[in-house]
Amino acid sequence: MKLFDGGRAPNPRRVRIFLAEKGIKIPTEQVDLGALQQRTDAYTAVNPMQRVPALLLDDGTVIAESIAICRYFEALYPEPALFGRGPLDIAFVEMWNRRAEHHLLFHVAMAFQHLHPGMKQMVDPQIPAWGEDNKPRIFAFLQFLDGELNDRDYIAGADFTVADITAMVAVDFMRPSKLTVPDRLQNVKRWHQTVAARPSASA
Repeated sequence: MKLFDGGRAPNPRRVRIFLAEKGIKIPTEQVDLGALQQRTDAYTAVNPMQRVPALLLDDGTVIAESIAICRYFEALYPEPALFGRGPLDIAFVEMWNRRAEHHLLFHVAMAFQHLHPGMKQMVDPQIPAWGEDNKPRIFAFLQFLDGELNDRDYIAGADFTVADITAMVAVDFMRPSKLTVPDRLQNVKRWHQTVAARPSASA
């Protein structure tokens, strides 16, 4: 088994944090995104989508997409439960993880990819107007999230879950785009301080 990793990119980081929370250690191989190693024939044979992360199993099977990889390990190692417990809890974790992906991480990634000069070789053409259009969507969701966090510690409820991992990675990835959480969003700031203090956050 081997995990093809991608350094500071947000999706590989989601998997590393998830594995750290589980206490799982597996061999990794770094894919140098800056050198466009993900587009080489060798890596394309692993993942034709040319994206990281990808998990290569011992029988040659490849699982791509960060949440799919996390679900695989959740099934193998159910504790601690990071996708919820019981039908309602699992549904809430799924709901909030999808919200964090679609309404936060996606827009942060679009702002970064279309505005950061270093992304020019990866995203061609860059569309700066599209990058700018994503910024208000980021802050609108953070405002919504701040209200939701008024009466709970974590994104999906009382326990730390994969939804917190996705949202934390998204907030952290705002920095390369020179975006910050507004000071008025005290609940988001309190939540982020809590999850960023977990040992897994440094994975």
